Amino acid sequence: MRRFYQGSDLARIHSIAELAELARRRLPAFAWEYLAGGAEDELTLTRNRQAFAALGLQARTLVPCHPPSTRCALLGQSLPLPMAIGPTGYNGLLYRDADIHLAQAATARGLPYCLSTVSNAALEEIVSQVPGVDLWFQLYAMRDLGIQNDLLERAGRAGCSTLLLTSDAMVLGNREWDRRNYVRPRQLSLANKLDVLCHPRWLRQVMWPRGLPRLGNLDPYLPESERSALGSMKFIGEQMDSLLDWDSLARLRDRWPGKLLLKGVLHADDAEQAIALGLDGIVISNHGGRQLDGAVSSLEALAALAPKVRGRLALLLDGGIRRGSDILKARALGADAVLLGRATLYGVAVAGSDGAGRALDLLAEELRRSLNLMGCPALDRLGPDCLHLKPLAEAFARPPTANPEALS
Repeated sequence: MRRFYQGSDLARIHSIAELAELARRRLPAFAWEYLAGGAEDELTLTRNRQAFAALGLQARTLVPCHPPSTRCALLGQSLPLPMAIGPTGYNGLLYRDADIHLAQAATARGLPYCLSTVSNAALEEIVSQVPGVDLWFQLYAMRDLGIQNDLLERAGRAGCSTLLLTSDAMVLGNREWDRRNYVRPRQLSLANKLDVLCHPRWLRQVMWPRGLPRLGNLDPYLPESERSALGSMKFIGEQMDSLLDWDSLARLRDRWPGKLLLKGVLHADDAEQAIALGLDGIVISNHGGRQLDGAVSSLEALAALAPKVRGRLALLLDGGIRRGSDILKARALGADAVLLGRATLYGVAVAGSDGAGRALDLLAEELRRSLNLMGCPALDRLGPDCLHLKPLAEAFARPPTANPEALS
């Protein structure tokens, strides 16, 4: 009978799906739901995976299998792999000091790490505890410009090379399954409180001895009563600048001296506008299926806009990446690199920096193996001719299946 490994030997974990199952078993239900779930009917969450599954690979044969080159150029840097760990919030609910562990895993492999505005570790902590980190910072636009400007100054002092402005979360998505864990905002149901007690390892790892983690970047601006991970949610909701527009982005471009990316782009016209404002890149993203349910998959959006804008700014993609072959497909469609979210979060939830590192290593191994099996000696040899594009359109003529991660 087929079943995933359930022990602690990371060498026996052979896929991101296996890491996900271990994470599900180790986390309380409310924390797992926050990690794995999506908005409303989870159509976009599922569509992100369906798009990769529907896209066929056109392999060439009788090509010698030398170790393939996976180096890539991104934003003026040379990276060993076309990936970075993307910004995710409230990671301390998964593992103590999870942000630091993620940064350590990325840095050990020569990859960038992007810290979220709503991280549990502060910018200053990452820099002090992870020597040599290539630190990026993700910014949520704030109504209070004093707070926003102070965050930008802190990011500059911390040596952040790249800023990502998230544009698709000015209004929070309707994450119904997440909300069902609470009887009212920030108060877990009795069933969930009992479930937490059934996870003593998580209680020791996350809650002992200080309770819920705070939000390191926002801690200086929060009222004392709202500094925990759950307590801060009200503050975040009130501070999101729902009037963010292109003029706001232009002002940010003038203010930020480093690389600037816009995260949350799905339309080619928006990519053109980003080019006109002098941005260095975009992140093609539907926020992991957590915002607008029914939005196109990131991969579909990449296929539509890459032919129009590739080479004029950096193209990054996130959403649904679970295999090295997914990264290969994104590269073939025109992405320069991918940002990883849930894949490395599953790893950090299981075993901190070692678990996150295992996730990165699995994806790297699969990418190299897939390139060999494709008969492709290097990333820069990938293109649309390596793909069978027709199924991508046909796949969405059928209704999406249920999200297996949310149901597991």
